[in-house]
Amino acid sequence: MLNYKKYKRVPVVKLDERQWPNKEIEKAPIWCSVDLRDGNQALIEPMVVEEKIEFFNLLVKLGFKEIEVGFPSASQIEYDFLRQLVDRKLIPDDVVIQVLVQCREHLIERTFESLQGIKQAVVHIYNSTSTLQRDVVFGMDREEIKKIAIEGTRLVKQYAAEFPGKIILEYSPESFTGTELDFALDICTAVQNEWQPTPDNKIIFNLPATVEMTTPNVYADQIEWMNKHFKDRDSIILSVHPHNDRGTGIAATELALLAGADRVEGTLFGNGERTGNVDILNLAYNMFSQGINPELELEHVNEIIEVYERCCKMPVGMRHPYVGKLVFTAFSGSHQDAINKGIQALAKREDGIWEVPYLPVDPSDLGREYEPIVRINSQSGKGGVAFVMDTYFGYKLPKGMHKEFADVIQKIAEAQGEVSPETIMEKFTEEYLVAKTENEYPYEFTSCQVVDDGAQVSIAKLKFKYKGEEKYVESDGNGPIDAVHKALKKETGINTKVLDYTQHTLSEGSNAKAAAYMQVLDKETGKTTYGVGVSSNITRASIRALFSALDRLAK
Repeated sequence: MLNYKKYKRVPVVKLDERQWPNKEIEKAPIWCSVDLRDGNQALIEPMVVEEKIEFFNLLVKLGFKEIEVGFPSASQIEYDFLRQLVDRKLIPDDVVIQVLVQCREHLIERTFESLQGIKQAVVHIYNSTSTLQRDVVFGMDREEIKKIAIEGTRLVKQYAAEFPGKIILEYSPESFTGTELDFALDICTAVQNEWQPTPDNKIIFNLPATVEMTTPNVYADQIEWMNKHFKDRDSIILSVHPHNDRGTGIAATELALLAGADRVEGTLFGNGERTGNVDILNLAYNMFSQGINPELELEHVNEIIEVYERCCKMPVGMRHPYVGKLVFTAFSGSHQDAINKGIQALAKREDGIWEVPYLPVDPSDLGREYEPIVRINSQSGKGGVAFVMDTYFGYKLPKGMHKEFADVIQKIAEAQGEVSPETIMEKFTEEYLVAKTENEYPYEFTSCQVVDDGAQVSIAKLKFKYKGEEKYVESDGNGPIDAVHKALKKETGINTKVLDYTQHTLSEGSNAKAAAYMQVLDKETGKTTYGVGVSSNITRASIRALFSALDRLAK
């Protein structure tokens, strides 16, 4: 049995009259990508300079206005990358780059060297503040930890005074989720007093879930408590930097936004230490699905995936929300049927609102229009097969035919697994459209001339083969199909009845073809089946459908 007693519960926050549960997300936050720092340091094989430049260009293209480019005082490659961005003039005027640095003078000095030539930048300083790290890592008390933050702020202020561009200070009490709230507020206030921000020159206080320690609602309580107790709140940008250790990073971030956060630091697809940072794409698509502008250009997700996987050497999971290869794919029969009906209903509405069961967003809005929504395996049902026939090949099978043809495909799926659309079409052609051997399928249509005698009576002059023998017969009826049906009965003695008939155009233009579907009952056996006919002439398509059905009944 798991030794659960070795773990202690993280304390919750006492927050009377919390307000975040009654709020809604109404707009996108300030997004800051930390892919090139937090994400890159978590890679098995970190990006080289040219890969980082390609990734930076992608982030700019996606619309990020704040990008943390690295830790330039930590290594030469980080320093060189930033200098490449400057020297090659790759930083747009409306993009603010961010650099991380510890609260140590020689590292801060090196950081400002790397920033030469940049018009505006965020200098992000941090130090660990949690109870655990104060005890086991640093062996310091609160005042000693606070002194580190104050000294780091003072140094940044000193170097910023001589810097020709604009410097924005960001301070993170690292391991905020394990820090007592009163101390987190105390150390942030000390930094604020040293920096002296104003409403026109704000400070960023970043409150990271460096390690996700408990449920998302507790993080929201922590953020709301800080939000309520900061002094001069209009001089502060409240930022969050959630990780995903408990698998609830998305929820924690969304609740933190309800609790007052203005800004989110995260990565594409959630890359980062351990289980990762919060996934900015996931958050943005969540907002998009609720009719909120995510303020990012996310229409071409396949391109984003391609650059990410090449630069990071990591695959995007097949079930990753919104972007995985299978997230818009339904194998379940009931899901397929609901999707099929939902898309049909959508086509009839004119309100422009996307509402389709099991599809929270339109895949085409993400650049996924060429990928299959419905895929067929042994778990699929009649609706899925009908969807494939309509979507891929234009055959709108009548509802009564769905199960009949799905049963045919089910046998294939049980034997081989997933069945491709091409295989489904091949089997459809074999079952309904191609003449079979006369030993098994006795009816073969040759030609037919139908004339109207002027008294609402059709006369059919029918040529066909029956069990290999050529036949010619004439008969009249109250329409072409009735006339042909009576001709066949006269010549072969069939005892059948047409139960259902539908038809539609298969393609547009001068060479347009029609597809006809006919359900026929054998009165003697009680068996029913559908036949399908295709022709540029609707009458001929209908006759072929009748012959197809008779052949299937004979089988």
